[in-house]
Amino acid sequence: MLRKCFFAIFAVVALVSTAFIASAQTGELRGHVSMNQADGTKAPASDVVIDVYRTDISGKYNTKTNKKGEFVFAGLPYVGDYAVAASHPSARPSYLPNVKVGRGTDYELILSPGDGKRLTLDDIKAAEKNAGSGNASGAPAAGSAADKAKMEEIARKNAEIEAKNKKIEESNTVVARTFAAGNAALEAKKYDEAIKQYDEGLAADPTQPALLTQKSMALKGRGVDRYNAAITSKDEAAKTPGIDAAKSDFRASAEAIKQAVEILIAQPAPTDPQELARFNSNKIAALSTRAEAMRLFVTKVDPTQVDAGQKAYEDYLAVETDAARKLTAQRGLAQMLFDANAFDKALAEYQKILATNPDDTDALVKSGMLLFNIGAMNNDKAKYQEAANFLQQFVDKAPDTDKLKADAKAILEELKNQQNVKAEKTTTTPARRRSRP
Repeated sequence: MLRKCFFAIFAVVALVSTAFIASAQTGELRGHVSMNQADGTKAPASDVVIDVYRTDISGKYNTKTNKKGEFVFAGLPYVGDYAVAASHPSARPSYLPNVKVGRGTDYELILSPGDGKRLTLDDIKAAEKNAGSGNASGAPAAGSAADKAKMEEIARKNAEIEAKNKKIEESNTVVARTFAAGNAALEAKKYDEAIKQYDEGLAADPTQPALLTQKSMALKGRGVDRYNAAITSKDEAAKTPGIDAAKSDFRASAEAIKQAVEILIAQPAPTDPQELARFNSNKIAALSTRAEAMRLFVTKVDPTQVDAGQKAYEDYLAVETDAARKLTAQRGLAQMLFDANAFDKALAEYQKILATNPDDTDALVKSGMLLFNIGAMNNDKAKYQEAANFLQQFVDKAPDTDKLKADAKAILEELKNQQNVKAEKTTTTPARRRSRP
């Protein structure tokens, strides 16, 4: 009886870092403007000029409110301090200082009838310096009891916004610091320190996809080190705990990058071409990181999640345009399916690689091994013949230094001696035969 031969390839997994650059992150700034009415009510203010001034460095952005009094900037640089000013020809201007982007806040500005002045950044700085912002909104001075009540309400809302902005600013400071420190540790392969830094940043703001992506990569790197140390250790008592620790890292890596991808997918795409390019680049990098994280999770932790792993690769392959990176991902997907013993699915992926790269030796030998295993399950001589054809092509093309060449020759010899199957002479990649009904 021909023995079943299931080959598992355990190679040292190299960590490939895909860096998220802090300056490349963008966020949304949105708000609405209301106009005080003579009867004491407020109404949405359309066609209000919105000037956004960046106050930490030079920068200005502007737009107008829509019919509902709403405005939105889809892709402002995430790291930065801003002031938002609202002006209209029939109103006294209003502004908000210390504004941050990308925090999900719907900022409110309230206008009252006035001279139609348009605030400059110098005007805003002067107002902040002079008043301690007693009238930061630009609303009219209090006269009647009703006016005083309006002023108090505006002041209360502004105080709430300022408190929220202060919290956001503090969070942003922590995020920027831990992102930089974590990346430095990750580059130095100090994974424990990197994970510690990213966790501190995520405690301040758990919705940061860049932090989650980098944390996933740090966990993956530490897991790889732990796994390789365990399987090469001469201390048998240390093997199981080491492998378990690696599995825990692989699981956590997959969970972190899953969160990052979900956040990125939920974000609206910027309209500015440069910001859109950065946004898409970050999304592709996250999808790539998720695919690799899922490969390790499926092959080292939970093979039952092979379909989720395949979906992660397919999502990445659907958006990757670089041919070399796309081929690397195709090989990663096929290898994951191979290692998870999903033989038919793995064979289909290797056949896709051979369709465009007929001399790909890895795809040739893995196709041969998979067909050999599939044939052994049902004693299917047609599959054995296909296996022999692929394996012989691999032997003919692969260098003698290829570690799988000896295995391929051994399988060919076994097929010849026990099944009387020899490779058919061919000069091209053998076409797959139709499966028997």
